[in-house]
Amino acid sequence: MKNLILLFICLAFVSCSSIRVFSDFDTSVDFKEYKTYAFFKPGIDEVEISDLDKKRILKAIEAELDGKELTKSETPDLLINLAVKSSNDVYINQNNGFGFGYGYGFGFWNGWGWPNNNIATVSSQTNGMLFIDFIDTKTKQLVWQGKGKGYISEYTKKRDERIQCFVTEILKNYPPIKE
Repeated sequence: MKNLILLFICLAFVSCSSIRVFSDFDTSVDFKEYKTYAFFKPGIDEVEISDLDKKRILKAIEAELDGKELTKSETPDLLINLAVKSSNDVYINQNNGFGFGYGYGFGFWNGWGWPNNNIATVSSQTNGMLFIDFIDTKTKQLVWQGKGKGYISEYTKKRDERIQCFVTEILKNYPPIKE
């Protein structure tokens, strides 16, 4: 049983590891002051993704923020907005294979030779970028932004897991640590 739990933890870690995450924040802000949040509905309504994906993202954000002691409220300290982008990235892998072999034959090398395999593979995948913005309700200023970029699956079950990974990885950087 312990091995099974360890396996699931490792799989979760590996599945989220391909998401690149960045964040930025206003260094003059004391993030300990923020206790409540709400979603910025007009901004979220304009995000051009399916309503199901919006629900998945919002649900994942709520779960993460509950763990960070932020409470959803009608009179929030923070408004949370979303933005998404997608790109079809092309990857080219060049393999200049080199090998050594021996065989029977005639001539100067007497059967010795080496193959030179020059193989290029081209692949593409759709990558998504999710932006999560935290806006101070008093100043109406952006105080924190997190973004994650990675592969999004077309399959519903994997899509749920992948969106959860995106949000978890992005919100690991909130609240920010001032250096």
